[in-house]
Parts: sequence; C-alpha cells; structure tokens
Amino acid sequence: MKKFALIGAAGYIAPRHMKAIKDTGNDLVAALDKNDSVGIIDSYFPDADFFTEFERFDRHIDKLRRANGGQAIDYMSICSPNYLHDSHMRFALRAGADAICEKPLVLNPWNIDGLIDIEKDTGRKVNTILQLRVHPSIIALREKVQAESRDTKHEVDLTYITSRGHWYLQSWKGDNKKSGGIATNIGVHFYDMLYFIFGELQQNVVHHSDETMAAG
Repeated sequence: MKKFALIGAAGYIAPRHMKAIKDTGNDLVAALDKNDSVGIIDSYFPDADFFTEFERFDRHIDKLRRANGGQAIDYMSICSPNYLHDSHMRFALRAGADAICEKPLVLNPWNIDGLIDIEKDTGRKVNTILQLRVHPSIIALREKVQAESRDTKHEVDLTYITSRGHWYLQSWKGDNKKSGGIATNIGVHFYDMLYFIFGELQQNVVHHSDETMAAG
C-alpha cells in the first residue's frame, strides 16, 4: 500500500484522484486546499489529515518523511490551478515523493528543464495524466493509423465545443496568466491525443484566440 498526499482537494478533478487511490488499494493520508469545502474526502478517506495552509501542510509532510516506521509520502497528487503545478511538483520531489500532476505540467516549456534537473537531484519522478491514451476509441484509431502506409498524410478536422457558465471567466481558468488560456487548459488533452495517434508535431499555426475560443 502506497501513501498519497493531495494538493487541490476542493477542485473539480480531485474526487477522481481520490477514487483512483481508493480503487487501487492505496491510502490518502494528507490533503491541502485553501478552500475547506472538501467533505468529499469522507467518502474515501475520512482519516486523512486536511490543511488549508501550505506551511502547515509542508511541516506535516516533512514530519512524516522524518518519522520512523515508513510514514513518508510515496506519491503526491497535484490538482491545483495550472500556474501552481510547477511549484507543487518541485515541492513533491523535494519532499521525497513522486508527483502525479494534471495537465498542463507547466505554462512555459522551458520550466520543464528545471523539473528534469530536480528529478535527477532527488531521484524522484514527475508523472502526468494521459487519460485519452487509454480510451478504447483512441487506441483503435491509433492502431488503424499505424497499420497504414507510413507515407500517408492525414487531414483531420477536430472540433470541440463545450458549455461553461459565467463562473468560468471569473475563476482562475478564465485568467490566461493562471490557466495558460483555453488552448492550454482544455486543448492540451487534444494535442496529446493527436501526438499519440499521428506522431510528432511538424507545424502549429494559430489563427484565432480569445478568452472563450481558439482555432488553428
């Protein structure tokens, strides 16, 4: 049984992490969120310690790491806003845990280099969620593409439309500096899917981008 901590426990995606930890027979021992609407934890791990202040969470994680009896955190699930992912992954690695982080890992690609350095320094690893890669339809399409002639060029028109209420633009998701914009916050899943199916990027052209729509 592995010990997990979770950052961003009050967010939309956190319950999926809690369920996955539970379903795989592991234990969530500590969670952090500045918001305290986290009653969902009781459905999975009612004995988990909860913190609303990072400093106290940090102290608790360090205390577990130093304790005898194998109390250290093995994995830290990161479900915080996008702009905090980089910092929280660094914290996880330095705390002696492997990180499991939602996409996008970083908002600026050069920040990846710093994470690679910390991985080397600590011997710990950053992992991300690539959920579309395990979707049966995506796997089937990838196998079909791979079975075709390698000189085949595919033309794909991918359109994704989803509704969001007025809250969206008032939240961190509507702030490009915090989310990276709609193409980063939502589009990142589809970019990974296209890479997974068709291979490496050759060219990327954006011809429209605003707070609610992106196209290219």
